[in-house]
Amino acid sequence: MSMELCSRKDVPVEQTWDLSLIFAEEKLMWEELERTKAKVKAFAETYAGHLDTSEQIVRCLKAMEPILKSISRIWSYSGLAVETDYTDNALRERDEKVSDEITHMYKDMAFVDSEILLAPEKELEAAVAIADGCRVHIRDLIAKKAHMLSPETEKTLTALSRTMDVPYTVYNTMKLADIAFDPFAADGKEYPLGYSLFEDNYEYESDTPVRRAAFRAFYDTLKKYRHTTAAAYNACVTQEKTMSELRGFGNVFDYLLMEQKVTREMYDRQIDLITERLAPHMRRYARLLGKIHGLDRMTFADLKVPVDPEYDPRVTIEESHRYVRDGLAVLGKDYADMVDRAYRERWIDFARNIGKSTGGFCSDVYRQNSYILLNWNDRMADVFTIAHELGHAGQSMYGDAAQSYYENDPSMYLVEAPSTMNELLLANHLLHTKEDKRFRRWVLSSVVSNTYYHNFVTHLREAWYQREVYRIIDGGGSVNADVLSDIFRRNLELFWGDAVEITEGAELTWMRQPHYYMGLYSYTYSAGLTLATQAMLRIEKEGEPAVQDWIRFLKAGGTEDPVGLGKITGVDLTTDGPLNTTIDYIGSLIDSICRLTEEIDGISVEE
Repeated sequence: MSMELCSRKDVPVEQTWDLSLIFAEEKLMWEELERTKAKVKAFAETYAGHLDTSEQIVRCLKAMEPILKSISRIWSYSGLAVETDYTDNALRERDEKVSDEITHMYKDMAFVDSEILLAPEKELEAAVAIADGCRVHIRDLIAKKAHMLSPETEKTLTALSRTMDVPYTVYNTMKLADIAFDPFAADGKEYPLGYSLFEDNYEYESDTPVRRAAFRAFYDTLKKYRHTTAAAYNACVTQEKTMSELRGFGNVFDYLLMEQKVTREMYDRQIDLITERLAPHMRRYARLLGKIHGLDRMTFADLKVPVDPEYDPRVTIEESHRYVRDGLAVLGKDYADMVDRAYRERWIDFARNIGKSTGGFCSDVYRQNSYILLNWNDRMADVFTIAHELGHAGQSMYGDAAQSYYENDPSMYLVEAPSTMNELLLANHLLHTKEDKRFRRWVLSSVVSNTYYHNFVTHLREAWYQREVYRIIDGGGSVNADVLSDIFRRNLELFWGDAVEITEGAELTWMRQPHYYMGLYSYTYSAGLTLATQAMLRIEKEGEPAVQDWIRFLKAGGTEDPVGLGKITGVDLTTDGPLNTTIDYIGSLIDSICRLTEEIDGISVEE
């Protein structure tokens, strides 16, 4: 595969997703937008000022559901197009227009939640009793009652919602449309550089001079944009602090965690326990990598180098279909059929092009299909990414079918459980296909370096950093580029100790992650993977009964809080037991990799 990025117009159509599954052509989206605006107007005229009985409350929410579905479809069609090319001004202008229209519609419906909570207590209780498909929504509203503002204020805040999204818009636009990377040189040869090229290729490059030169060039470029990025992030967290105060929360953490339906204890436990107990295992893994590759020193730039780079098979998109389908077959025929549809109907955008979002994500169109974005690089890591994102698609498939629009989404705390479960199932499948020691080491190291490193290290370090930032903001302070870099360097030094040299530039890693603009999201990756690990071990031990419990978990959507969802899978999330067991499991994987390396190469990390 060429390292050069092409323009979106030059990408083969078969490597792109098919947004015509939402609307066959753009004009149909605009037509639905106009119809939806008319429905919103009629809706407001019918229900505004009339939500004082349980029957009327439920009737109102039922009438609003199809409107919300239409808005979601329109947003998906417009917003997903931009994600594939932030340099396309026409797409961005269209999305601005669509976003503006949607904001106006939400503003006209903003009276609903406020007026429902003005109804007499007995009517609210009666509404919960008779509600079908919106019972949890009403209960959640009642729980938020103490933090709701006047109807007029809520309407004003809704009208300002696009303005509140400006920090994230600035960050994304700068990252994907403005930052330009010059080529870099290593060993007398010139190499192209870009966000996805660095994150998906050079970080895994086995040639040490090339990998380290790419690291220096990448972070040297990021450094030029640090002050603007810090200003955008400071605006985001300051705004969240202001909202927490307006709504009467004692601190910004309680404000952000309320939607997730988890306690501060669960949040802190995830960060503190992993920082303390996983660090020794990962330091051992880092030392092993240094010995295998004969490095003069183990640096932050070397942490993603493969254990066995010569045994890192290249994979075609077509081959990835077979790997993923076979790996997830244990979840049943419906799941396998969904995997086939995703490839056949072009739910997945594989392309690598200028202006495209980095990383990967999955976006659901309610009771229709999902859309998956990644930057395909012919690596087995990409196969794990597809399996991961199809985990989100699978939850949407089951949750959408079983639950209403109001109740299909689970708490953010466990939103990454279905995705990380699929990575584990894929790895388990691969382990059972061969007994060869080198192959087994490759699979085990893929799980550690991709699944667990990504979710228990990368995102967990982000969570630790994020918590420090919010502590400063909660105390009435602010953050700038120097403060953020200092926090992140201390963060990395705390975790890696003397096992890894924190290379100059590594402290700017805070500039790479959009999750910081999404509240307390980063820590949930490790929470989801904790549940997934325990459920996977149950499937290994018990087979079909555990699989069926997992499907019930997927179908439950948002009808239970995280603790209740955990119980469906047989996991008690109120204790540190599952997390400790998962950390021990990661340690056992690293032990196996070390043992196999000694048997294969005669290299011992204990030397």
